[in-house]
Amino acid sequence: MDSLYLVVALGAMLAGFVQGLSGFAFGLTAMSLWAWTLEPRLAAALVVFGSLLGQVVAAVTVRRGFDWRCLLPFVLGGLAGIPLGVLLLPRLDMDWFKVILGTLLVLWCPAMLIMAARPRRPFKAGGRFADGLAGMAGGVMSGLGGFAGSLPTLWCTLRGFDKDTQRTVIQNFNLSMLAVTMAIYLATGLITRDMLPLFAIVAPAMLLPALFGARVYTGISEVAFRKIVLGLLTASGVMMLASALPRLLGWTA
Repeated sequence: MDSLYLVVALGAMLAGFVQGLSGFAFGLTAMSLWAWTLEPRLAAALVVFGSLLGQVVAAVTVRRGFDWRCLLPFVLGGLAGIPLGVLLLPRLDMDWFKVILGTLLVLWCPAMLIMAARPRRPFKAGGRFADGLAGMAGGVMSGLGGFAGSLPTLWCTLRGFDKDTQRTVIQNFNLSMLAVTMAIYLATGLITRDMLPLFAIVAPAMLLPALFGARVYTGISEVAFRKIVLGLLTASGVMMLASALPRLLGWTA
């Protein structure tokens, strides 16, 4: 049990720092550690809790305002996607969970690196309907484990949103999706009394690193940091796939 507490604390500390410094990726960072040892529903609950707490801190310390016209399609799509993610979560076993998360890391992180290294003409097709679909994908991922901002962040990058517009959309989208996801987890009994001691570890473990990361952010290149973080997360995704796929394909005894 002591080792479980240690893994949870380390994951929360690392994810809190990453979120404070870059403004995203709490769930992906924490899960890159937690998915190895925690049961999927427990890991998902901890990620949603930690991510929501981090977004509340961000809303207080990094205020970017609201652009409802830009934000609304994402939120409406996300609200439609959350129940599907919550419905799928109890049906996942650990190997499939690792494959889904590993695939997300392997596909999404290099794509973000490419977008950062080779800016292209903004993708305009689809309009608000396409923004809503990106929001729905984020809602599904939020229900599955608090990864609300991963796919919408990539979509905003493809759209060519400037830094402030993207931060406005993603920060407010994440906050709303994670709040709804947490409410559904509580209402459906996915969060139990046994999880509360781990929640009590996540909260203090991630808060100080998140504040420290936000402070360090002003003195380091965001682009350079994102390259480091995304590279590490890609490697973690590869390791998850390497550990789960052989069993799913029957390559191990």
